[in-house]
Amino acid sequence: MLENLDQTILSNCGSLEGQQDFQAPEFEEFDGKPDSLFFNDGQRRIDFVLVYEDESRKEPNKKGTNEKQRRKRQAYESNLICKGLQLEATRSVLDDKLVFVKVHAPWDVLCTYAELMHIKLPLKPNDLKTRSSAFSHLNWFTKVLSVDENIIKPEQEFFTAPFEKNRMNDFYIVDKDAFFNPATRSRIVYFILSRVKYQVINNVSKFGINRLVSSGIYKAAFPLHDCKFGQRSEDPSCPNERYLLYREWAHPRSIYKKQPLDLIRKYYGEKIGIYFAWLGYYTQMLLLAAVVGVACFLYGYLNQNHCTWSKEVCDPDIGGNIIMCPQCDKLCPFWKLNITCESSKKLCIFDSFGTLIFAVFMGVWVTLFLEFWKRRQAELEYEWDTVELQQEEQARPEYEAQCTHVVINEITQEEERIPFTTCGKCIRITLCASAVFFWILLIIASVIGIIVYRLSVFIVFSTTLPKSFNGTDPIQKYLTPQMATSITASIISFIIIMILNTIYEKVAIMITNFELPRTQTDYENSLTMKMFLFQFVNYYSSCFYIAFFKGKFVGYPGDPVYWLGKYRNEECDPGGCLLELTTQLTIIMGGKAIWNNIQEVLLPWIMNLIGRYRRVSGSENISPRWEQDYHLQPMGKLGLFYEYLEMIIQFGFVTLFVASFPLAPLLALVNNILEIRVDAWKLTTQFRRMVPEKAQDIGAWQPIMQGIAVLAVVTNAMIIAFTSDMIPRLVYYWSFSIPPYGDHADYTMEGYINNTLSIFNVSDFKDRSKADSNSGLGNHTTCRYRDFRNPPGHPQEYKHNIYYWHVVAAKLAFVIVMEHLIYSVKFFISYAIPDVSKSTKSKIKREKYLTQKLLHESHMTKNMGIIIQKMSEVVDNNFRPKSE
Repeated sequence: MLENLDQTILSNCGSLEGQQDFQAPEFEEFDGKPDSLFFNDGQRRIDFVLVYEDESRKEPNKKGTNEKQRRKRQAYESNLICKGLQLEATRSVLDDKLVFVKVHAPWDVLCTYAELMHIKLPLKPNDLKTRSSAFSHLNWFTKVLSVDENIIKPEQEFFTAPFEKNRMNDFYIVDKDAFFNPATRSRIVYFILSRVKYQVINNVSKFGINRLVSSGIYKAAFPLHDCKFGQRSEDPSCPNERYLLYREWAHPRSIYKKQPLDLIRKYYGEKIGIYFAWLGYYTQMLLLAAVVGVACFLYGYLNQNHCTWSKEVCDPDIGGNIIMCPQCDKLCPFWKLNITCESSKKLCIFDSFGTLIFAVFMGVWVTLFLEFWKRRQAELEYEWDTVELQQEEQARPEYEAQCTHVVINEITQEEERIPFTTCGKCIRITLCASAVFFWILLIIASVIGIIVYRLSVFIVFSTTLPKSFNGTDPIQKYLTPQMATSITASIISFIIIMILNTIYEKVAIMITNFELPRTQTDYENSLTMKMFLFQFVNYYSSCFYIAFFKGKFVGYPGDPVYWLGKYRNEECDPGGCLLELTTQLTIIMGGKAIWNNIQEVLLPWIMNLIGRYRRVSGSENISPRWEQDYHLQPMGKLGLFYEYLEMIIQFGFVTLFVASFPLAPLLALVNNILEIRVDAWKLTTQFRRMVPEKAQDIGAWQPIMQGIAVLAVVTNAMIIAFTSDMIPRLVYYWSFSIPPYGDHADYTMEGYINNTLSIFNVSDFKDRSKADSNSGLGNHTTCRYRDFRNPPGHPQEYKHNIYYWHVVAAKLAFVIVMEHLIYSVKFFISYAIPDVSKSTKSKIKREKYLTQKLLHESHMTKNMGIIIQKMSEVVDNNFRPKSE
């Protein structure tokens, strides 16, 4: 339909580059009204603004290039006029090289494209959409948190239907100027701007405002904000929605209030509205997770002084008399167990029974969040009228511009153009997959580099940090070689993650552009999967290494395992690697939040500040609205893609590794409360207004979250089983009076540390591993190491003992039981909670029925009127007196 419409218009009055009959926009002087949103006549509303530099005022050495750009732009603007759009050009008040082309869509054009785009418009007022609170007895409390309805008035609800020009009388048209709101007008105009041609070369058309902007023919294209964010417009007809959004949504004093989602949707479109609705709902659900997480943390903190195995580590008569084997070859000394006293106390906070309860809770919480979000999303679809969104998505201009191959469509048996053959498509997919795989291997290589750093620097810290074995040295007390290695490696890992992110973002876009998806949705979904796959490996690989690989394959002091035949594998602290995983998560989550805020807030603010200083002081008071908006930062082609990606990565940290860090939901909650207001402030004050877009849901991010939720059950079960020391402690606690498990005579943890540290004879060291100095060994002939192996002199010396195999069996049993338990609960919750509530389903069906009834009655009334008119004519003709 669109192609037929294009050809009809172009055949009547179209001009392309190379022809002479260009239609140019009117040039007008600025009328001196900085808040005006209209052409100089004060009647025609500005729906879009195009900005370019006048070629006649550029440097003469670029004259050839300037002339080509001028003719392309003239052809484009001429075809815009042929499409029915009205243009008015105005020179900049501050820089006469800049020209602002204001675009207005007349009534007929809006109606034509509203029908083409299946835009739903009002039929009559709807009194069904009443939003009653489920907590009416708490109205006094919710009123404090809600936006004042006297400031932001609730939107009137309507029955709607896809617009049709031939049924225009059925629609609720009180005022033609207000029938299409500014957001809908901008969306229609952008649809036209994206598909108007400006050049034809070898029967291949070039078209679209995006291509013109990227090639520099236009410097910018954007819809206008309706007023300044800090003050109301002087125009009494202006709704001041930007000002209201800043005051009641983006301002810091509104941080405790609910978001005005209806106004966000009205001003920025459903795609922006659904993002903030999802982020707000996610933040609300995090409140429950944060409360439970803090409770589990406090449980561990308050009980750390009752942690028996930590007391044994710190006891000078127990931990002070246990000599540990060197953890590296040659240079590392023997050391006493009690130097890890402080880290063992911290570990008691996180490696407690409360952590197990929290891990199970989070497995259920993530299911509740996803299921209740689906219900909330269905409610928004009903309230925002996107239930039956008939949005026939057109091909991207970049795709259509590459369509040079002619093939026969198997369904229509007609000729159509495609960008490449089947063989060419396979080659592109193979190259793209290879590029993604290469970058994933590059990340894995960087993780291996971090591991090598850990192995190397641990030797340095072991030989340079203070060697006080009495535990009184402050540095030795808090900064052990293991802790120093963990902190520095985590910081370096974070820096590498940020660098690789910056590079890969550009590479992923290049790969997706080369892949050439057909529609914008296909493009975003393809880029989403590439970026998430990369970010998943980039952010989580170091955490997976610490949780599931570090300290698991180290051998024993007499036969250690080496990386690359050179570097001896890392060992965990006697209490396990859980504390190191907690440190890694804290540094990455905290550093990521700080870095993102610098990128999202500080950089745009600095860029706009520099721009204001470059302009004349006080110029904002005299420059028009379009010029003020031009000097704001562009949002970018991908819009909220990076905002979603940031939150999904955070969602992964909150769910995948929460068993090691119960405070992760609290950090995420604080970050998200700020993130909502920061994103709101950024959109309303620092960026140009985005083109409003329709959306029913959050797209490809929903299945990604569901995948993370399934994986989170496995990772948390395995962290508790294999990373923490909880299972070995439980086996020891419940297995008293059994010789392989110790000689304790009751349910107690006393003797656990001595039981879980194996014995090694120092004379059995190989020459490669033997320490250069026996410093710290004293008169001892043996040292201890973390493992469950038989002692020297045993018939199966240094082989795993029966305790080891019982612990492994208990760990596997725990993983299986926990997984099946949580998956069963998840399945039951998913089954018990329907995606769309019964009341919402009833409302949707009721509204659909009443809409069809309304259209039918209107059609019947119209037909009855025609019949009555025909009958009247017949009666008049039959009974009219005959003239003589």
